[in-house]
Amino acid sequence: MKKLQKTAITPAPSSLAPYACNPALSRGRLHPEPEDVTRTAYQRDRDRIIHSAAFRRLEYKTQVFVNHEGDHYRTRLTHSLEVAQLARSMSRALGVNEDLAEALALAHDLGHTPFGHAGEDALKVVMKDFGGFDHNAQTLRILTKLEHRYAEFDGLNLTWETLEGIAKHNGPVKNPPRAMAEYVKKHNLELYSYPGPEAQLASLADDIAYNNHDIDDGLRSGLFTIEQICEVPFVGGAFAEVRKRYKGLDDTRLIHESIRRMIHAMVLDLLAQTRKNIKEHDIASVEDVRLLGEPLISFSKQMQTQIRVLKDFLMTHMYRHYRVNRMTSKARRVVEKLFVFFLEEPECLPNEWRKLAGKPGSKQTAETVADFIAGMTDRFAFEEHERLFNVREKS
Repeated sequence: MKKLQKTAITPAPSSLAPYACNPALSRGRLHPEPEDVTRTAYQRDRDRIIHSAAFRRLEYKTQVFVNHEGDHYRTRLTHSLEVAQLARSMSRALGVNEDLAEALALAHDLGHTPFGHAGEDALKVVMKDFGGFDHNAQTLRILTKLEHRYAEFDGLNLTWETLEGIAKHNGPVKNPPRAMAEYVKKHNLELYSYPGPEAQLASLADDIAYNNHDIDDGLRSGLFTIEQICEVPFVGGAFAEVRKRYKGLDDTRLIHESIRRMIHAMVLDLLAQTRKNIKEHDIASVEDVRLLGEPLISFSKQMQTQIRVLKDFLMTHMYRHYRVNRMTSKARRVVEKLFVFFLEEPECLPNEWRKLAGKPGSKQTAETVADFIAGMTDRFAFEEHERLFNVREKS
């Protein structure tokens, strides 16, 4: 039997690296709680996220395709699980906290509206005069206010490090959105700095997952062909390698084998470049990471260029494909109509939301309606639209 080659990823370290976030040194929670005897603070955060209502709703929220278009396309839930797997693996290789990285990966998309970016674009437009809308800030709002599960506080009362990583998913925040600005007045998340290494890893795990898996979904849906995507050099090289090794392989296996190689290449590149960054900048603590002035976790310049070319292809051939455009256009109209209706007639909101609304057309009502719509699944949004605007439909 042929001996398997050892992977280039290093085994799990026996202890955390000095630049990792250590749960024993956490800055704690906004509302103090006794520590759990069976879990670290970050494991507890992860578990609270998994058990939240917002996490369950991800099953029926769009990644690219609207939920009802097929059972085989990725949803926000499956995407989040894929990001979590990558974040854990890379965290282990770099010696940073796997549990915190996993918690951040599982939570990073909680604030997404129904219908993906189309729904968010619609809410941004209708909320323009009421403080705007941002899905990352909405994630923070869900985790700190909108989840109503605990007797002693709103939200999930997560640790400072988890909330910091959510708020700074894309790096320092110079002009925080409305929801984020409101929260940091009472709980300073130091938005001016970069987040810890676990948050940076979760962010790039997000990029690795959606870039590669959108190729899979795009091919599966027929939005583009293998021949077309192979025009991207990085992708074409992976497919050529698989075809050379496995003659006459069917397309399903060909696609999977090629994508797993691309993911592996991105992971190895990130680990190698990050180790160079750590050595070059003499990183010795998590505060060194936060105050570095640039991301510590990164791809090489060559890989960044390859990823940029891939993103350009997907933008042209997938995200702006006429079939996707038609669905996202329909989705935007659904969100806009729901918002305008409830803003003008808040008495038609479900009772628990109606109690939170103010007068018709007010900022308080607009924020309540935005929270209500942002929490909808694709299916519920379509059904609510049908109930409200189809005169034959039962309310």
